[in-house]
This record gives sequence, C-alpha cells and structure tokens, in this order.
Amino acid sequence: MWELASYVVTVIGLPMAIMFYILDRLKQRAQEEEETYLHLSDEYVGFMKLALEHADLRLLDPKATVGLDEEQRTRKSVLFGILISLFERAYILTYTQQMRGADLRRWRSWEDWMREWCRREDFRSAMAVHLAGEDPEFTLYLEALAKDEEEAVRTQASKV
Repeated sequence: MWELASYVVTVIGLPMAIMFYILDRLKQRAQEEEETYLHLSDEYVGFMKLALEHADLRLLDPKATVGLDEEQRTRKSVLFGILISLFERAYILTYTQQMRGADLRRWRSWEDWMREWCRREDFRSAMAVHLAGEDPEFTLYLEALAKDEEEAVRTQASKV
C-alpha cells in the first residue's frame, strides 16, 4: 500500500508540485514587472511635475524653447539630464528584443514618451551632452528614435 502511494506521489504529486511552483514564479515575475513599470511611471509623472514647476522653461510646449537666459538654460539642461536618466532606467529595466503582450504594451508607452521628447530640437541637442557615458545600447536606441523623429518633423514641416 505504501509503495503504491509513493508511486502516486512520484508520478502525479511531484509533477504537480513542480507545475504549481513554476506557475507561482511566473505570476510573481509578472507582478514584479508590473511594479517596476508603475514605479517608473510614477517617476515620469514626478518629472512632469518638475516641468510644471519650471513653467518658464516651457518644456511642455512641443517646440524648442528659445530666448532663455543662462540660469534658465542650466535648469533646462538639468531637467533634460533627469529625463534621459529616467529613460535609460526604463530601457535597462524593461526593454528586451522579443517583447510580447503586456511587456510590449508597457514598452510602447515609454517609446511614445521618448519619441515625443525627441521631436524637440532642444532635447535632441541636449542628448549629445547627457548620453555620454550612458548604456551604449540605450544610447543607440535613443539616437535612432531621435533621428526618426527629426526626419518626421522635417517631413511634416515641408508639407506645410
């Protein structure tokens, strides 16, 4: 009888325990990825609040801000540095080549934000300073987005 019970545990119980363990780990990993995304999104909201606090820099205006004094240019550069660091963190923590499902949807929101900022001429100019020493893969990624957006802005301007 005990021998039969040990066979049942070995044949049915052990594989089920392994399956439950794997499912639990997958669920835990998905939860951790969601928490990472939410934390990074909160940081982006915090950056947007900073942009509002420095409304004189007109960072929320899609066009490059011109006519700033030295102190304003310095503040704008610092804010762009913060933003690029945030984008890099999002890239390092969430980007992979083969994303699908929720991961891809979350990444696309980050890419949309990056593209939005890359449309600004002053942001693209600031990238040269702030990307020095950053993750090489992220640097290539952001530079490619900036190039695409610069070309899109040029194309749109030539149609007008």
